[in-house]
Amino acid sequence: MEYLSTRGKDTGLSFEQVVLKGLASDGGLYIPASIPTVPDGFLDAWAELSFEELAFNIMSLYIPRQEIPEEDLRDLITRSYSSFRHNERTPVKSLHLRNDESQYLLELFHGPTFAFKDVALQFLGNLFEYFLVRKNATLPADGKRNHLTVVGATSGDTGSAAIYGLRGKRDIDVFILFPTGRVSPIQEAQMTTVADANVHCVSVEGTFDDCQDIVKSLFNDEEFSNTFQLGAVNSINWARILAQVTYYFHSFFSLARQSKVSPSQLKVRYSVPTGNFGDILAGYYAARMGLPIQRLCVATNENDILDRFFRTGTYSKQPAPPQVAAQGGIPADGSKAHEDGARETLSPAMDILVSSNFERLLWYLALENEATEKKPEQASTILADWMDDLKTKGSLTVSSASLHAANALFISARVSDSETVEIIRHVHTETASHEIVDPHTAVGIAASLRLPKIADVMTVTLATAHPAKFANAVDMALSGTGDYDFVRDVLPEEFKGLGELEKRVELVRGKGEGRAKVMAYIEQLHQQKS
Repeated sequence: MEYLSTRGKDTGLSFEQVVLKGLASDGGLYIPASIPTVPDGFLDAWAELSFEELAFNIMSLYIPRQEIPEEDLRDLITRSYSSFRHNERTPVKSLHLRNDESQYLLELFHGPTFAFKDVALQFLGNLFEYFLVRKNATLPADGKRNHLTVVGATSGDTGSAAIYGLRGKRDIDVFILFPTGRVSPIQEAQMTTVADANVHCVSVEGTFDDCQDIVKSLFNDEEFSNTFQLGAVNSINWARILAQVTYYFHSFFSLARQSKVSPSQLKVRYSVPTGNFGDILAGYYAARMGLPIQRLCVATNENDILDRFFRTGTYSKQPAPPQVAAQGGIPADGSKAHEDGARETLSPAMDILVSSNFERLLWYLALENEATEKKPEQASTILADWMDDLKTKGSLTVSSASLHAANALFISARVSDSETVEIIRHVHTETASHEIVDPHTAVGIAASLRLPKIADVMTVTLATAHPAKFANAVDMALSGTGDYDFVRDVLPEEFKGLGELEKRVELVRGKGEGRAKVMAYIEQLHQQKS
């Protein structure tokens, strides 16, 4: 298995290279040279496997044995998911909605930071350490050790998940920048109270854009980036997509067991709340590998660039007039942290203008529907033209053939803030267990309930975060509902007292001071280690 960039200049790369590089040198995203298919008979052979066993089988199709031997890969997977609180890792359960028993939840928040990003970042952190330790083991006595400096910007969950995935790792330091006062108290506490010496938090006075600009400027400084071996953990890293493929397979087989339906007869569609398209892209790869997924529903909030694409074939930064105006979000839940121009909603992790992972799907659409010779280099040329249109004109448009091909698997829905609040209430009052969901999951459920009801077809909504991560939106929706009590019904024990712990954080003012201080911080750290 080799990897290439969607833009076409980087080709023939190894799995290790694409993991450590993250973003291709030509600005593209890494993809496998071909999508492997699952073996014949897998529906029976894999039906009773654990999450870890499924992860091993799936990852083995993408990671050559000569890069990571079988025993090492099994160990990486075992260690990555041993920190999850549920023995199923990503359990599936029925919502038991009155008058609709076809609705299920895939709970992805049982990792250490209570967000779906743990599934990928726990694995990615172990991968980084594995590759670096192996490189350093073969150094000559006077050789300079390989040391990775991970730098990232966050509006909340990515930062804490990256920190928990990398804390204590050998030969790695992680710097996470976040906008002062623009992430939730729980998210900030999860980042700043981690005591491991290799974790460094930087609070920047400004917006998430300011944090992202600092990070981009460091990576664009070729001399600085190479000298200090900068690395990235954002959602474009291929290893994050690969790790997420597992929970589509695992949920499929878990649902078959729960419903007592043979895997070969099971009909499942997934509703995925998404902004950057990484979570649902993993479902696309699962389907292309051979998992019989009926449909993938792209559930967006009012930042609906993806919904508009799947309806029209045009991918445009220009927002459509609001059908129902967003309520402005809740700053304490992170609504003010995202890029300028995005609408501020109650589901802030999806408040984006452009989906960073969507380029990968566009490349496949170009290869299979636009490229006359069906060659990768031709697809990359077409994609590069599309991305240039997006950059210069603010939009790109695919052919009717590409749109038709996309709609064969994908369907989309746009969910307003008012609908999000209503769904949180509806799920709480219309389920026997008085289920409580976070606003992002509510967007997914709202979209799933719009799908046409088809006999024997089950719908699984991805529950991407624990409701306590977005406490204010949940409280707003449920306050005064029955005997609801946030502390009793929502707040996990792990969050209680978190804000009282000692914080380790560097405060900086704006982009100029922030960039200079982060550079000086990294240089000083490396001097101490050398």
